[in-house]
Amino acid sequence: MQVTRVELYKRVCERPLSKVAPELGISGTALAAICKQYQVPYPGSGYWTRKSLGLPAELPTLPEASDETTDILPPVVKPRKKRTMEEGAPRKPKLATKTRRPVRHPLLFGAEEHFRKTREVKNGEFLRPYKRILPDLISSEAALQRALSIANALYLALDERSYRVQIAPAADNLLRIHVREQEVERDRKYGRYHSGSIWAPDRPTVFYIDMVPVALAITEMTERVTMRYFNGDYHREDSKLIRSAKSWQLTHSWTTEQDMPCGRFRIVAYSPKNGVNWSRNWQETEQQSLERLIPEIVETLGASKVDLQRLMEAEEAAEEQRKKEQKERWERYEREEDARKTAQALADSRQQLAEIMEKWGKAMTVERFFADATERLKSADDDRRQRLEGRLTLARSVMGSVDPLDFIESWLAPEERHRSKFSSG
Repeated sequence: MQVTRVELYKRVCERPLSKVAPELGISGTALAAICKQYQVPYPGSGYWTRKSLGLPAELPTLPEASDETTDILPPVVKPRKKRTMEEGAPRKPKLATKTRRPVRHPLLFGAEEHFRKTREVKNGEFLRPYKRILPDLISSEAALQRALSIANALYLALDERSYRVQIAPAADNLLRIHVREQEVERDRKYGRYHSGSIWAPDRPTVFYIDMVPVALAITEMTERVTMRYFNGDYHREDSKLIRSAKSWQLTHSWTTEQDMPCGRFRIVAYSPKNGVNWSRNWQETEQQSLERLIPEIVETLGASKVDLQRLMEAEEAAEEQRKKEQKERWERYEREEDARKTAQALADSRQQLAEIMEKWGKAMTVERFFADATERLKSADDDRRQRLEGRLTLARSVMGSVDPLDFIESWLAPEERHRSKFSSG
């Protein structure tokens, strides 16, 4: 099939690649490669999500280039060569083909190495990796392998239901909520002086049910334990170091309570859409592990689409209402500010006019003085007239301009000070 760049651009902007590609007899990956080769941009998943929810979304613009014809050909299946069998060689039984489940989810490739590149942590506290774009896993170093195992099992189970787990694209503006780490909710005492911070990724880990995003977080929980200050640091009261210490060595030590990672985990699912208050969590106990709950978790999340979509639509309507109210408040403020500036301009103009009138009176007195002096100088004798003419000129220069019209020319009318943006009617 042959299409031009413009025709291809129109097709990929009308529907997702996965819908357009079968019509052209190729896969979505092949179509994406063709678009890249001929510089034809296409909208990503965020665009189709916003469009499905009725939100405004911008299409990428087609860069300038020659509108050449593109050949789109279906893949050529190469015939397999038949293997020749030696006479008398026994034929091996054909094994039934079975789709193999990947051992590790692609999102977790190399994740362990990044989690172990951490800032300094003490007493088995949570890891604080330097990298901020990682799967949403909160774990101590001792439980990291377990955290990765739970994440791997959950992500693969979701992928089998066609819910591809990924780190949220920056363009989708999805937010991570605060994930509670305590196994039993109470006053928080995590970290030295009970003010420790816990690492969190910059972007949530999400999957989409159709176009509805759901975020996932896996956190190791904390339990309240007794810590003893010994040899310049705090150690668990039940640790081998403290239990093996002599009584006289503990004379000048003391204890305090602190929240510490306990090795048990919680899975939190929530809506990453701003303003949508929806979350579900599952936590393991000493009797039941999270791995056994994963089928139930996946089933529950798949059934949550209707509730999530309803909440998202309600939030969109509420956001539109908030924007409308904000716009109305801003318009009221602008009108009030405009009226204040108009009134101030009128008051300033009147004040300046009053000052001009006062100056006008003084100027007329000066003008009459110089006019009378000039007239009197005419009747003076020559010696006196010559002597006083220079002084009179000097006196005029010292006084500056005494023309009353100069004063009225500098006056600013109210409309010159501020012109109202709103009609007086």
